[in-house]
Parts: sequence; C-alpha cells; structure tokens
Amino acid sequence: MGSRTVGRGGRSLGGGLVVAVAGCLAGALTACGAGGGHGAAKPTASGAGAGASSAVAARGGTIGAPGSACRLPVTFVLAKNWKPESTVPDSTGSPGSPGSSGSTGSAAPDDDLAAEIADALRHQGPVTAVCEVDAKPAGHIGFLRVWTGEPGAVDARSVLASFVGAEKGAAHATYRTFTTGGLSGTEVEYRVTSEILEETKTERALAVTTPDGPVVVHLGGLDDEEHRAMLPAYELAKSTLRVTAP
Repeated sequence: MGSRTVGRGGRSLGGGLVVAVAGCLAGALTACGAGGGHGAAKPTASGAGAGASSAVAARGGTIGAPGSACRLPVTFVLAKNWKPESTVPDSTGSPGSPGSSGSTGSAAPDDDLAAEIADALRHQGPVTAVCEVDAKPAGHIGFLRVWTGEPGAVDARSVLASFVGAEKGAAHATYRTFTTGGLSGTEVEYRVTSEILEETKTERALAVTTPDGPVVVHLGGLDDEEHRAMLPAYELAKSTLRVTAP
C-alpha cells in the first residue's frame, strides 16, 4: 500500500484517519481513495498549467493567526464554506482536539499500528502536516493542506522538490516562481498515479520560507475534475498569503 495514497483525496489526515487506516488494514482499499460521489455543482477554473491564472473563490475566514483553527507561520484567506482543522496531535495523540480525554487501558495492537501509520502519513519530505481545510462543506471532495518544517537555510524550491519527491507515484512536475504579500515562493503542478485506484490525477502545491521555517500549501482532490473545481480556493490562499505577525 502506498504510504502517501491514503488521505490524499477524500480522506482526512485528522481525526478520521485512524479509522480510515484501520479500514485499509481490514482490506477495504477502495474506500481509502474515494470519499463517495461528486458533490454539488462546481465553479470552473481557467488554465491547466502551473503558470496559468485561475478564478479566485469567494472569501471566507482567515487562518494562521493566534486564535484561528490552525496556528501557522503564515496567514491566508479561506474560500467560503471551507472548514479548517488542525492536524497537530494533542496530548492524547488525537489531531485537532485540544483538551479531549483519551481512552483508558492499553491500546490494541491494531490501534497501535493504525496510529503509527497515521503519524507516518503526517510527514512528507522535510515537512509535517499541521492543518487541513475540508472542501466538502462547499460541495467538493478534497482538502487544502498546510505542511510546515524546521527553520533553516533551505530555499522554497528545494523544500517543494523534496515534498514532491517523497510522494509515491508523483511525476511530470512543472515548477514556477511567484510573489505575493512580500513573500517569494515556488509553485509546482504534477501528476500522481495511485497503484490502489489505478488512476492518475493532478495535484499542485506552493512553498515559501519564513523565519519560523518553510510552509507548503498543497491542493489535491479526488480526481482531476474536483481538482479543477477547487483551484479558485487555492488561488485565493496563494494571493492572500502573508507572514504571521509576531
């Protein structure tokens, strides 16, 4: 099973991941890549290449600042109705639920294995998943995910190349530079082939560096149709990206 396939489309890396992984271990592999049928009518986005411009989604809330759903080195505006959730485990090991109480007693071996796989899925190359924004409330199947890394001298292009290189089945990457809100970064569009689902789809991501470390913002989607429909939300995030005020 490809360690980077589960959770990349319709499955969450947050609270539902252990359940999804347990299902995979039981043999329900087809449930790992598809979250069901397509959602409501989708807005269209222009341009297929990494350098093409897209429509910008209607504005919703902002994440990244203290007190928001995800505390990040950067802030950006979410598309309307997209729901953010932290994927940073709390003291009980559960993502996005600070202060929740864990279960008592010893964990079963299958639970330990599922938790280990879930933790592995949070890491890709030099960065770790810290936040995901669910598109389902807006009628789409996919996530805008934020990954962060340790401060250092590595540039955004190198971070992004390592991120893509760590994704199983990734190929045909096209990189370009961009600037926004005083930040300079690198953006990539690439194709990912799933061995489980036997299909290939487009994904894209951007990376910037901040005093608190690199940040990668990634957009996947269940398939190419969903990916194109969610591009306006990605473009909104990119155009409003700012370093979080101290």
